[in-house]
Amino acid sequence: MLFTVSMRRVVTAFAASASVLCGAMAKAEVVISSSTAPDATVEHRLDTMFGQERQGLSSKRENLLTRLMKRPAQRDESKAPKVQYTKAWLAKQPEPRGGDAWYCLAEAIYFEARGESVRGQFAVAEVILNRVESRRYPNSVCGVVNQGTGRKFACQFTYTCDGIPEVVRNQRAWAQVGRVAQASLDGAPRELTGGATHYHTRAVNPYWARVFPRTITIDTHHFYRQPVRTARR
Repeated sequence: MLFTVSMRRVVTAFAASASVLCGAMAKAEVVISSSTAPDATVEHRLDTMFGQERQGLSSKRENLLTRLMKRPAQRDESKAPKVQYTKAWLAKQPEPRGGDAWYCLAEAIYFEARGESVRGQFAVAEVILNRVESRRYPNSVCGVVNQGTGRKFACQFTYTCDGIPEVVRNQRAWAQVGRVAQASLDGAPRELTGGATHYHTRAVNPYWARVFPRTITIDTHHFYRQPVRTARR
């Protein structure tokens, strides 16, 4: 009996001590998990910083998507040069500013249409610039003019692969086509060919001329618009 009572006292004392110890540990645990602990402060600051960064990136993505989905601005025809298809009008235009696009366009007009009327020269320029804006062709004037050059039967403009050196001998004609090229690059209305992307002289009859809709004939050139592809069902 005495042993049992003594054991009960020991057990009771141990339990009381354990309770005090657990309470102390609980208090210590509360202090460590409070917001004043170094780790918690860093974590709070990181959350704040990353939250601001995510908000900033989200805003940038929205701005980028807005710009990408915005339709391209329409050309302001009121600012385009008021073209008159005459040599007198061309002679009054300022000297061309030059540049790669201008040179490639002027060269193409010279070798493809220097013997044509001013209207016919503008029509050839229209075809080249229509191709630049089409997804089916290179997106630069020089890219369009030189597409396929160096490959047999692949060049798009005959003068680039006919084996004859491209030497400008007629300076008067060069000065004229240079102004035609500059006016075209400056936004002259493309109103002559009905959106044509192809042309050929009356002396030839290429296979594609049988399926491409012809839009107009100017001087010695027939002009055609590339057919729109339809999805197969």
